[in-house]
Amino acid sequence: MPELPEVEVVRLGLASHVVGHRITGVDVHETRSLRRHVQGPADFVGRLEGRTVVDARRRGKYLWLPLDDGDALLAHLGMSGQMLISEQGRPDPRHLRVSLHLDDGTVLQFADQRIFGGLAVSDGGAELPVEIAHIARDPLDPLFDDEEFRARITKRETGVKRALLDQTLISGVGNIYADESLWRTPLHYARNTKNLRRPEVVSLLGHVRAVMTEALAQGGTSFDALYVNVNGQSGYFDRSLAAYGQEGEPCPRCGTPIRRDSFMNRSSFSCPTCQPRPRHGKW
Repeated sequence: MPELPEVEVVRLGLASHVVGHRITGVDVHETRSLRRHVQGPADFVGRLEGRTVVDARRRGKYLWLPLDDGDALLAHLGMSGQMLISEQGRPDPRHLRVSLHLDDGTVLQFADQRIFGGLAVSDGGAELPVEIAHIARDPLDPLFDDEEFRARITKRETGVKRALLDQTLISGVGNIYADESLWRTPLHYARNTKNLRRPEVVSLLGHVRAVMTEALAQGGTSFDALYVNVNGQSGYFDRSLAAYGQEGEPCPRCGTPIRRDSFMNRSSFSCPTCQPRPRHGKW
């Protein structure tokens, strides 16, 4: 699933190509992509046509486009969602679900192979859609409170990776960047958050920011053609990954083969030497 850097790459593209333009028409090709808009497709179309996009914002893995009437178009990419900019007359992308025609002749297209993502209009959601108000700020947000994060994470008694994936605690971090940040710190993913020392939390948060900033500069991580920017281009941070997806490869720091463990129906990658398993009663 796209994480913060991939979604931010899309947001930047929307800010460049969509903000300031009026929506002149809306085509719904797949109603399942509007399942979060409970009023139905006709209401969705009527709420958007004639509206002007005034900004492009993001919280964690969610995107929204504030509109000139105070509402917002809320988007979640799910596992395979794409927001693409195309000129009218060009062939439609595969798995096209919704098309928004803009007043400059371009089309904002929402494509989604697996239909786990979706679009909805959020009532009065221009500043922050109520549907995502429970999601925490992300570590690249200027208003993210480092001390509040440290206090909240150390009050819990759970594995540190589980905490990083909790979007109500810190948003935008997924499996890839959690593994990379934990490898850099270094911490084992099962380390109990209650026993984390202040310097460890500070270091971890710094590495979360660093790895995401580096990934953003490289267009995000693209393991297949699904994770692309608004122009359909893939990122290349996968070439810089030290831990995630590197099972059996030598650890860039010590040379020990990277291990893969089963974790929350997914996989977790770490170095057995640099990130030893917590010892019961001491960690």
